[in-house]
Amino acid sequence: MNIIDRGTGSPIVVIPGVQGRWEWMKPGIDALAQHARVITFSLADEPSANANPPGKPRMSSYVEQVREALDQAGIERAAICGVSFGGLIAAAFAAFYPRHVSSLVLVSALPPSWRPDARVSFYLRHPWLMTPVFCLGSFRFYREIAAANDTWWSGLAAAWSAGINVLLHMFHPGRMARRVHLLSSVHGIEWELARVKVPTMIVTGEESLEHVIAPRLTRQYAMIWPHARVETLARTGHLGFITRPREFAALVSRFVSESEKKIA
Repeated sequence: MNIIDRGTGSPIVVIPGVQGRWEWMKPGIDALAQHARVITFSLADEPSANANPPGKPRMSSYVEQVREALDQAGIERAAICGVSFGGLIAAAFAAFYPRHVSSLVLVSALPPSWRPDARVSFYLRHPWLMTPVFCLGSFRFYREIAAANDTWWSGLAAAWSAGINVLLHMFHPGRMARRVHLLSSVHGIEWELARVKVPTMIVTGEESLEHVIAPRLTRQYAMIWPHARVETLARTGHLGFITRPREFAALVSRFVSESEKKIA
C-alpha cells in the first residue's frame, strides 16, 4: 500500500474525505508534518492507494486500511484524525482497535446518523452525468476561501491553487457515490462508538461558512462522547485544513501533545 510518511515526533494518521485522495489535504498535511509524524494515504479503493482491497470495498475495508498503514509504518499507537467522511472511519477504528489509538480528532466529520439530502441524492443517482454540475457547485466554496485570507487577491490566489490541486488529483464520481452508499452499513454503530474513551477533539468550521456538513451534525459526536473537546476553527467552513493549514496544524498538534501528557 502506498502511504505518505512525513515529519517526526508523535504519530498522527490522517484519513481523507469522500473524494478519497490524500492530495486534497496536502496543505494541512504539510503544515501538520512541521509538528508531528504524519501518516496518510488515499482510500483503499483508489488506484493510487495500491491497496488492492479484496472484493467490493466496504466501510470495514477503510477501517482495516488504517490498521495496515500503522503496521506498515511500524507504529503501535497513534493519534487518529479523520476529515469529513474520513471522520466516521476514524471513529470506527477507535471503537474496534482501541489499543492502537492514543487520541482521536474528527474534523467536520459525518455522524453515523447522516442521511443524504435531496441534492446529494440527485448526484448519487447520476454521478457521472452530474459531474459538471458538481464542479460548478464547488464555486460556493469561494466565500470560505476568501474569508480565510486577508485580501481579495490572496483569496483568488488560494482558490486558484486549490482548484489546480483538485484538477491534478481528480475525483472519481462513481467511487464517491459508492462510498456514500456504504454509509447505510454503519447505521446503529453508535453503541460501538460509545466504548471510545481516549481523549477526543471534535473540530468544525463556522456555521455561516460550512456548506457541506453542518457543524451541528458533526457536534452530534459530543453526545456520544461527553468527554470530547469541541473546537471551532475560525474563518473556515469545510476546508480549514486547506484554507488555514497552519492554524489547523497548530490546533491538532497541540491537542495531541496535551493528550499524550495526560496519558503519561
